[in-house]
Amino acid sequence: MNREELKAILPHREPMLLLDESSQAGDTTYSKYTVRGDEYFLQGHFPGKPIVPGVILCEIMAQASSLLMSDLMSRSIPLYAGIDQVRFKRVVVPGDTVEVKAHLTDRRGNIFFVDAEAIVGGQMCCRGKLTFMLVEKEPSE
Repeated sequence: MNREELKAILPHREPMLLLDESSQAGDTTYSKYTVRGDEYFLQGHFPGKPIVPGVILCEIMAQASSLLMSDLMSRSIPLYAGIDQVRFKRVVVPGDTVEVKAHLTDRRGNIFFVDAEAIVGGQMCCRGKLTFMLVEKEPSE
């Protein structure tokens, strides 16, 4: 899926749409985002040495994970319910392509459990266990 196809599934829009492409095989998604350098979150983080904030890496993993619930997202929005065992192993800078592998490990009703990892240049930069809750959209959404 390209960026326009992702917009048909994800509720995110610029400047918060943080995936460029994605594919899915069973209970696993493979997604990519290339850091351009002009993103709002790099302004001031840090002057002269821009580094993608850890919370943004978690958001990139969350958006990739949300695609695992795509069949339910026409009437629901995925929200974080938990972020556990997150580890940051490498900084991410402009020009880097973040590759995310998100694997659905369990589902209990509207709660989804995902193991996600973000890799840059073959090196782990972030990983964690993410939990999402699907919340029904309001009729006007």
